Amino acid sequence: MSEHFRVQGGARLVGEVSVVGAKNSVLKLMAAALLAEGTTTLTNCPEILDVPLMADVLRGLGCAVDIDHDKVTIVSPPKPNHRADFASMSKLRASVCVLGPLVARCRKAVVALPGGDAIGSRPLDMHQNGLRQLGATTGIEHGCVVAEAENLHGAQIWLDFPSVGATENILMAAVLADGTTVIDNAAREPEIIDICVMLQQMGAKIEGAGTSTLTVHGVQSLQPTEHRVIGDRIVGATWALAAAMTRGDITVLGVDPGHLNLVLEKLRSAGAEVTTVTEPQQGFRVVMDGRPKAVDFVTLPYPGFATDNQPFAVALAAVAEGTSMITENVFEARFRFVEEMMRMGADARTDGHHCVVRGIEKLSGAPVWASDIRAGAGLVLAGLCAEGVTEVWDVFHIDRGYPQFIENLQRLGADVQRVSAPPER
Repeated sequence: MSEHFRVQGGARLVGEVSVVGAKNSVLKLMAAALLAEGTTTLTNCPEILDVPLMADVLRGLGCAVDIDHDKVTIVSPPKPNHRADFASMSKLRASVCVLGPLVARCRKAVVALPGGDAIGSRPLDMHQNGLRQLGATTGIEHGCVVAEAENLHGAQIWLDFPSVGATENILMAAVLADGTTVIDNAAREPEIIDICVMLQQMGAKIEGAGTSTLTVHGVQSLQPTEHRVIGDRIVGATWALAAAMTRGDITVLGVDPGHLNLVLEKLRSAGAEVTTVTEPQQGFRVVMDGRPKAVDFVTLPYPGFATDNQPFAVALAAVAEGTSMITENVFEARFRFVEEMMRMGADARTDGHHCVVRGIEKLSGAPVWASDIRAGAGLVLAGLCAEGVTEVWDVFHIDRGYPQFIENLQRLGADVQRVSAPPER
């Protein structure tokens, strides 16, 4: 039986919600455990579907992986298997981050091209070019990235785009290369800083984390470590925008508000009252008493507005007072979400990488389908601002990125249920 979320419109979300570790960090940290023989422990891990999927990828490479609620323990063998099979790799995009660690540790890798969200192409050209500059030969054979190197050596690497995935793979290969590697135009996301911190705990020598230039001095070997995953800024932003959309009052704990500066500034422009929180944990509070005002959004690499937050921006614009322009500069297919919003009555038009949304007072409940993690969450939030009932289908996407999503919504006052029933299309 297929599952869907049944969302009754009209709720004002009020209360407190805690954010756990970042999905976009934990999966890469799990891959980094391949770099050192022995036991690595990750804490504050989100209990989401992608974590056991990544565990399956690592088990296929010879690791022993134990998941105990928010703790993941990974035992990396003396010699990992260098071949990551299609069955496990096809289920999530982040699995490609094993490429760099395998090339570094095994000096060869055969990694099936990954699956995951349907939000547009994510070519691996920059991953491969970076590894080639480090001394590896790479290519695509039979649906796999194949890489091999007798020795890895330092290099000066320029990324055409500050790709998070390419930065991570090149970084994880460079930490065990001979000499010094400089990665220019590197991604600056908080998740990149998180992986640098963990690698440094393992004995890596890295300078410039959080800047556009990473300098890596290669070392002979790394040691396993214990590391706490940073809070998930995308989940934090989801709740922030949910408060604004539903004219609610939500305190979000467990995430550094500095990682959401632009999101929170946009909400202030929309009319929300935003304050930061330091006790008992880091966080922030968003209060919206009236209808939000229209604001424009442009997605860009960090510290710009994250593409993962774009569906929530569209949903906010759909119920705001005035007209908003949302510009998508990262993934070309992310506006697929807008078609589902239009089923709910949203006045939205897309043209290339622009979307113009004229806000209306209330959306109308309808059956809609999630195409990716954030689109699914965005549709649920839109359903809270609609008259009647909204059914959100393909909710396995949401389960991949949001722990306790329904339970948190219910605690905040939403009338939302998980239902098992066949879809009627």
